[in-house]
Amino acid sequence: MTLPAQRPGQDPGRELADPAFWQAPPARRLAAFARLRALDSPVFVPEGSGHWALVRHADVQEASRLPKVFASAPGVTTPEPARWVRALFGDSMVNLDGAEHAQLRKIVQRAFTPRLLAAAEEDIHAVAARIVDDVLEGRPDEFVEAVASRLPLEVICNMMGIPEHYRAEIADRVNHASENIGVERGLAARLRMPGRGLRALARMQRMVAGIGRERRENPTDDLISALVRANVDGEALGARQLGAFFSLLMVAGVETTRNAITHGLTLLTDNPDQRDLLIGDFEAHADGAVDEMIRHSTPIIQFRRTVAAEHTLRGHSFVPGDKVVLYYASANRDEAVFPDPDAFDITRSPNPHLGFGGGGPHFCLGAHLARVEMKALFRELLTRPVGLRAIGLPDLAGSSFDNRVRSLRFAFDQP
Repeated sequence: MTLPAQRPGQDPGRELADPAFWQAPPARRLAAFARLRALDSPVFVPEGSGHWALVRHADVQEASRLPKVFASAPGVTTPEPARWVRALFGDSMVNLDGAEHAQLRKIVQRAFTPRLLAAAEEDIHAVAARIVDDVLEGRPDEFVEAVASRLPLEVICNMMGIPEHYRAEIADRVNHASENIGVERGLAARLRMPGRGLRALARMQRMVAGIGRERRENPTDDLISALVRANVDGEALGARQLGAFFSLLMVAGVETTRNAITHGLTLLTDNPDQRDLLIGDFEAHADGAVDEMIRHSTPIIQFRRTVAAEHTLRGHSFVPGDKVVLYYASANRDEAVFPDPDAFDITRSPNPHLGFGGGGPHFCLGAHLARVEMKALFRELLTRPVGLRAIGLPDLAGSSFDNRVRSLRFAFDQP
């Protein structure tokens, strides 16, 4: 790894390596990223074996679009998955490169037929309406469990064709698999939690593998059937590939969308002028509001890459073996791209946020469905006669990986 080019006594990247930094108020973290963006070259972060931080919008985009230089393998999360974990569970699509990634992505894309997508969009609107009906009847006071988590979980399970009797267990497994990603824990917890998370993933994968075997013999009109029977160059997803894809879809698809929805309610509550603008003409402003919620909250804070070939970026020379982290949370506040970046402005245009990645082959497959889900839910939440608002601040997990919300209290504007 190349050595940090910093003068003695200066270590601007050290703050990002401090677990306390990720527990600090968001304003402090955003100010630190602003200072890093003002520097002439990427900084070294002495976390674990260390990595180089890419914090500018242009730098994150460049690295994202050069997969032969900035590789996803052996893993995009911190820490990287152990070899035995990859051997046991299979490689997730986000951790693959080149022909292997392209082939797997092609199989998945082929399974998302126009008919399946049209049915999914129709289902999204029905699920969103049912959730808000339940909320208005039951009057819960915690938003994540009652609203934000339900929508993506139900939509994905419906689309995949997961039987009803599995769903409560899946929701529990998703929470166990993701609850401590990027969160600093004591020694006892570090030893205990990985086992619980891996057991949760193993059970989910065994479950979906069993469903996949059944659907190969007796296909139905769902995504699992399409994936296990897709014939792309003579290939479909095997049991382990199906399990890895399902885990990615559930952990990434459910977590990111639920967090964007929850932050979205907080943003609308904290910015009543923007809420009034959206309610005043929902169809005119909904798409812009959804993208601004995603930009402002940036559900995935960062992904890492491993340098596979020599490359110079903004005056710094990277060599094979260097570790690089793409900080989407910083790129989405880059003053060079977003005027007044800390403002929440649903009319912001253009809005080239990197909430779904920086482009290239790993751009999020679920971006369209996530936008449809958020738009459908906020239409129901904001156009019913009884409004609702967030109360207080969201309880954040303090993760360095994702902008995760544990809970958010909310109330109704009218009794």
